Amino acid sequence: MPAEAFHWNPDPILFELGPIKLRWYGLMFVSGFLIGHRILQGMYRREGKDPLAVDNLLGWMMIATVVGARLGHCLFYEPERYLGDPLAILRVWEGGLASHGGTLAILIAMIFYSRRHPDQPYLWLLDRMSVPVALTSCFIRLGNVFNSEIIGVPTDVPWAVVFERGAPPVVPRHPAQLYEALSYLGIFFLLRAMYRRAGPSSPPGRLVGLFMILIFGSRFLIEFIKERQAAFSIDMTLSMGQWLSVPAVLVGVWMLVLSRRTTSPTAAGA
Repeated sequence: MPAEAFHWNPDPILFELGPIKLRWYGLMFVSGFLIGHRILQGMYRREGKDPLAVDNLLGWMMIATVVGARLGHCLFYEPERYLGDPLAILRVWEGGLASHGGTLAILIAMIFYSRRHPDQPYLWLLDRMSVPVALTSCFIRLGNVFNSEIIGVPTDVPWAVVFERGAPPVVPRHPAQLYEALSYLGIFFLLRAMYRRAGPSSPPGRLVGLFMILIFGSRFLIEFIKERQAAFSIDMTLSMGQWLSVPAVLVGVWMLVLSRRTTSPTAAGA
């Protein structure tokens, strides 16, 4: 083991108060949503919409994220375990969330939300949400760092990290969670800059299309240096995360093409 390797061994629990335990992961998860809430409120104000509407939207997003991510993990990564014991799906405190499932759930939930709020069309809504969701994804991956999970494969690169609480063997590894977190942070700044420049005149579907392509494209590439999360995929050429990322990227391409053929509502009314 290289002497210069950085050793990472934090307690994943921030503090305990009786039976109540606050984990770093939970703090990162909630912080991402709260900051995203403020960002969305700013967008709504800029476009003359009631910022209080974001409160209701946040509720839909959080429920869709947790339910979708939990079901995604259970069905995509450990189907035999959870289909054999369906009640175990409810034991969310045991861990196990999948970003692909959360993304799919949000896409579906927003169909119903937009139907109930005609002033917030589906693609318009997804475009605005893609900006804070990219930042929230960064925060969630930082939470994975504190949990010493979703670790990379062994390596001897100078920035390798020894996750002492991670899965054995305890050797220097790629900090894959940090790679993803930094990627998502860069995507957030890109989408944020694009929204600030175009604002309401941005073609519907452009921001969310880029979001899907960049987020899941980077996920696809980083998966090559991550430990396999699904045991059944160890002998597969691609990991489960990569197989799930391919259709997500294709959906993003379709949305991007659609945005080039669609005139934004603001531009049409100008």
